[in-house]
Amino acid sequence: MSSAMNADVSARLAWPDDAAAIVRVQLASWRRGFADVLPAAELDAIDPDELARRWATTISAPQDARMRVLVALERADIRGFALVHPSYDPDADQVRDGEVGEFVVDGEHQRAGHGSRLLQAAMDTLAADRFTRAVWWIGSTDDVLRGFVTESGWEADGAHRELATADGATVKQVRLHTSLA
Repeated sequence: MSSAMNADVSARLAWPDDAAAIVRVQLASWRRGFADVLPAAELDAIDPDELARRWATTISAPQDARMRVLVALERADIRGFALVHPSYDPDADQVRDGEVGEFVVDGEHQRAGHGSRLLQAAMDTLAADRFTRAVWWIGSTDDVLRGFVTESGWEADGAHRELATADGATVKQVRLHTSLA
């Protein structure tokens, strides 16, 4: 067997010490995915240490006990992360509706199973927190992510929104949903 087939891969709840690695994956993703929306200077102005402190706080003292950060691992290296929490959409029931608030797999490690493991861990976590439905806002032009999510059983529910950036650009998103029951 090849060493790739024997790789130690997993997904687990994040630890505060994971924050710096989460930021590394997050910022690389933003540079790839938002280069046409966010100016490079704005991304360069982000303080990675401050962002890591925020992630460490989210992991160790979340705003809601059902807000959780999960990481995808290859050996001890973080290859992706997900943030799950109650849905705060105006039409959501915060007791029954959970949300995948963020989901990122390092671009250099995609298509290696990390996304599938991370998504399954996120769904298991939401179900364990007794959510019966999950929603996920996805960029309207992110066909790769939308394909991955719909192949996993998610469907569009007709909701859409536009988020404004600091310089006035907009990011259009569509909402997908799935049953956890």
